[in-house]
Amino acid sequence: MRTTYLVCYDIADDKRLRRVFKTCCNFGDHLQLSVFECDLSPSEKVELETALNHLINHNEDQVLFVALGPAEGRGERVITALGLPYVRLDAPCYVV
Repeated sequence: MRTTYLVCYDIADDKRLRRVFKTCCNFGDHLQLSVFECDLSPSEKVELETALNHLINHNEDQVLFVALGPAEGRGERVITALGLPYVRLDAPCYVV
């Protein structure tokens, strides 16, 4: 069974930030700056956690996994926004 997670990160170093961003791009949809929505199986979650665990500095960086529930059967995704409207990003994102 797949679970949807918000993966949010705060990375102190630009080089590590780019690597974390590229890794997360392989597992989910980029929603906002350092926020991804990822539908992961248990093994994919372990794979992502392991990859990020090797990239971050545990004394300076933080990665959060927020479980949103089962990916299947939960109906249509609804995202509301305050301020600037949410726009789904279909184009590739570049961090420089």
